[in-house]
Amino acid sequence: MNSYGAGVAGAEPAVEWSVVESAIGPLLLAATPAGLVSVAFHARPDVRDAALAQLRTRLGTEPVEAPGSPRLAEPIRRLAAYFAEERQDFGLELDWSLTAGFHREVLRELESGVPYGTVVGYGELAARVGRPEGAQVVGAAMGSNPLPVVVPCHRVVESDGGLGGFGGGLETKRQLLALEGVLPQPLF
Repeated sequence: MNSYGAGVAGAEPAVEWSVVESAIGPLLLAATPAGLVSVAFHARPDVRDAALAQLRTRLGTEPVEAPGSPRLAEPIRRLAAYFAEERQDFGLELDWSLTAGFHREVLRELESGVPYGTVVGYGELAARVGRPEGAQVVGAAMGSNPLPVVVPCHRVVESDGGLGGFGGGLETKRQLLALEGVLPQPLF
């Protein structure tokens, strides 16, 4: 567990969060002084509360709602540009505190090595990080990705062409892949 020194009088909040609207529904974004630490899909009150509880537990501090936070301003701008098809990469500072070990290796490779408009198979991604037999572990890393969209787990698909799973739901995965031109846009 990380501790961000919560409770220091006059100190800047350790974790700031806000819910923003997007083309795929409301997203909860959270950031620490190190960078964006969490993105949560479908940020209705129940999902929001669960995401905040996870941040509280895993980071050892109370997340503070901060819709006008300078720390969140750039991630919000870049996500809006991505959904407006004006931006293909995020180039944000990321706080990897919510992931470790092999999962972190896989997510870092995904973030840096699978560009906009492309997809990669679970097995191929496992091979890229030196564990060609690790396709199932890659699937687990995708399922625990604390930074979806920004760390594009939607770009990981089954080797037979199937979409595979997705924490935000398959319809959200289809929307993201259509936005990036990998899948055709729905007709209606």
